[in-house]
Amino acid sequence: MKAVILAGGLGRRLRPLTDDTPKPLLKVSGKPIIVRQIEWLKKHGIDEIIICAGYLREKIIKELGNGCKYDVKIGYVVEDQPLGTGGAIKNTEIFLKNEMGFYILNGDVLTNLDPNELRSIGEKYIGSIALVHLKSPYGIVEIRGEEIVRFREKPLIKEYWINAGIYYFKPQIFKYLPDRGDIEKETFPILAERGLLKAVKYENVFWKSIDTHKDLEEAEKYI
Repeated sequence: MKAVILAGGLGRRLRPLTDDTPKPLLKVSGKPIIVRQIEWLKKHGIDEIIICAGYLREKIIKELGNGCKYDVKIGYVVEDQPLGTGGAIKNTEIFLKNEMGFYILNGDVLTNLDPNELRSIGEKYIGSIALVHLKSPYGIVEIRGEEIVRFREKPLIKEYWINAGIYYFKPQIFKYLPDRGDIEKETFPILAERGLLKAVKYENVFWKSIDTHKDLEEAEKYI
């Protein structure tokens, strides 16, 4: 089983840490984000990994090599200019077009969810998206009339689900991908309109996207 890790972003919101270190190599509890992702994939039987690398790619390649030290196979697809998530995935078509299916994940996501649950999509769907509950960025105040009855610190808002940045696709996805642009903006709206995407909901799992310094600190504390 193969997976693609999208690791080409600039990590602007994590500067100055990302001035000379690509975001996937930032460490959480002493280990780079992307190494934790590789170990997570391997745990779930996914041992062939394609890394879409752009910004400071030579450092990612030097750190990970061919994957033998992690007991996986790693290959690279590089982009000289940012192509967006959709364009980056399209670049992998030559390696994945003959697969029954494959995983895609953003290179800044840490989680313990089971990705194999994404594979049961039947004939109807082109792919599936892992969904997790939206977590409030703020503490909330519960009231009864004009009386404050409880404070809750950054609760999960269980009425809403968010894209966890982890996908499973059939090769048919490639005909919907832009040469340049983001899959979230260019592809998903079309597939959703045509009823070709399956929602796979995950509850009671750890999930964290590392976008800011605060995210990095929170992931460090959790792990």
